[in-house]
Amino acid sequence: MSLTPSITEQLSRARADLRMGLPVVLFTPGGGAALAAAAETLDPARLADLRALGRPVLAVTARRAATLKARAYDGDLARIALPEEAGAIWLAHMADPADDLVAPLKGPHVTLRGGDATLHRAALRLAKSARLLPAAVLVETADDGPAFAARHGLTPVDVAAAAPVLEGPVHMDEVISARVPLMVSEAGRVHVFRPDDGAEEHYAVEIGKPPRDAPVLARLHSACFTGDLLGSLKCDCGPQLRAALAAMGEAGAGVLLYLNQEGRGIGLANKMRAYSLQDQGFDTVEANHRLGFEDDERDFRIGAEILARMGFGKVRLLTNNPAKVAMMRDHGIAVTERVPLKVGLNPLNAKYLDTKAKKSGHIL
Repeated sequence: MSLTPSITEQLSRARADLRMGLPVVLFTPGGGAALAAAAETLDPARLADLRALGRPVLAVTARRAATLKARAYDGDLARIALPEEAGAIWLAHMADPADDLVAPLKGPHVTLRGGDATLHRAALRLAKSARLLPAAVLVETADDGPAFAARHGLTPVDVAAAAPVLEGPVHMDEVISARVPLMVSEAGRVHVFRPDDGAEEHYAVEIGKPPRDAPVLARLHSACFTGDLLGSLKCDCGPQLRAALAAMGEAGAGVLLYLNQEGRGIGLANKMRAYSLQDQGFDTVEANHRLGFEDDERDFRIGAEILARMGFGKVRLLTNNPAKVAMMRDHGIAVTERVPLKVGLNPLNAKYLDTKAKKSGHIL
């Protein structure tokens, strides 16, 4: 029946539920089922409800597990048994490294090994896609997953069906475009693209009328609220944005993709958490790892699809990041030239840029 939500729509519901502190039911057809809640938003009352159903387990990524001194027997994640006395505050501290240096949580933790971690892995992936900290509380249930979800009004997620949606490329549809005269060029046009998974919209700023049969001067720019809008001196994002637009205006044509992947894809709240950790002495990459994230969680396939849908197959890419060049080429966009964009150095972001060069391979 067409009124029945698709797996993409179910995942969108599940993300909203996790953000509000509501558990979702993860299941595999003919296999196990578990209630999963985001550690960041789980309150004491719902934690008590989960405990009444069984022994909760906290799933964290291997990155976060390394900080917690918990063994990641599953390779990419660790399953930590909750102590009897552990409450919502304990969970919050396990998920969020803000106070790690004040009150280190080094265990010893009882970390599970053996068994299937499929549901735990799906819970972490779902939490990440909801822009939450990658830490989830799971309680297995012997009940049929969809039936249990229906009885309690919870969102069921078939993890086998969800896997290709969570890991695969997102389909983008152009909603509208309109002329927007800009300081760098009166011939500006903004295109709005909406993904079919209910996530953030992304934008393409077209300068002039670049031909589709020649390499276009292009920039894949990830949203940076602090740098682009507030003029933050902690990064070089704002200067890069303005320099890229200026270069396109001078050339008379170009396209800037403004991708809503704040904080290298971890979201603004987690980016602010990373900033707080940087104030404690950690660099950008170390801060991401302590939060449980990888160095870079962005999906540049989105940019490649937008370019292709706009009719561009070749670009002169404004970037200092060779990984962007490789990812564009891997996803069907020919990069005929990498155009350096070395702007924005100041005394407050020198260490940040040094980390980008040494740990992320940026050519500065």
